[in-house]
Amino acid sequence: MGDAAESRGRPDKRRAIVRAANLVFGRDGFTRATVDAIAREAGVSKKTIYNHFADKEALFLTGALEASRELSEEITALADRHLHKIVDLEAELIDFGVDRTRAVLGREDHAAIARTIRAEVTHLPREILDAWLETGPLHSRRVVAEHFRHLKAKGLLAFDDAEKASAHYTLLTFTPVAERTFFGALPFTERELVETTTEGVRMFLRLYGA
Repeated sequence: MGDAAESRGRPDKRRAIVRAANLVFGRDGFTRATVDAIAREAGVSKKTIYNHFADKEALFLTGALEASRELSEEITALADRHLHKIVDLEAELIDFGVDRTRAVLGREDHAAIARTIRAEVTHLPREILDAWLETGPLHSRRVVAEHFRHLKAKGLLAFDDAEKASAHYTLLTFTPVAERTFFGALPFTERELVETTTEGVRMFLRLYGA
C-alpha cells in the first residue's frame, strides 16, 4: 500500500515542481531564476528537484514543452471544432481566432514562459528555442494550414502556400492582441478581442478569400 502511494506521489511531486518552475521562470526570468526559489515555490528540497531534473535548463525545457504541448492539443481541438464543417466561413474564422487567443493568453503557465523566452532569447540555449517552437507555434501553424487546405479544396479559400496563409491568419488575428497585452500580462476586454479578431479575419479574407 505504501509503495503504491509513493508511486502515485512521484508524478504529483514532479507536476508541482514543473508548475512552480514555470511560475518562477515567468516571474524572475530564466537567467535570474534559481533552483532554490523553485524549491521554495514547490515546497520541496533542492535535492528533490535534482532527483527529477538534471539542471535548471532541463527543468525550463520540460516546463516549456509541457505547457506548449497541452496548449497545442487545445488549439487542435478548437480548429477541429471551428474549421471542419463550415457554414459561415467568416464567422467560424472569427470564433476560432477569438477562442485561440483566449486559450493562448489565458494559460498563465504558457504565457509566462512565452514572455520569458521572448525577453531572454539571446540567453537561452538554441535547442530550447527550437524545441519550444516546434512543439508550440510551428505545430499549431501546421494544424491550421491543414484545415485551410481542406477549405481551399471546398472552394472557400485561395492560396499557393497553406502554411504561409496560416501564418498570415495568426499575424492578423492573434498578434495584435498579444502585442497590445504584452502576451497576456495586461488585461484586454472581450469587446477588444472580438473587434480585433473580426478586423483581422476580414483582412485575411480580402487576401485569401476565394
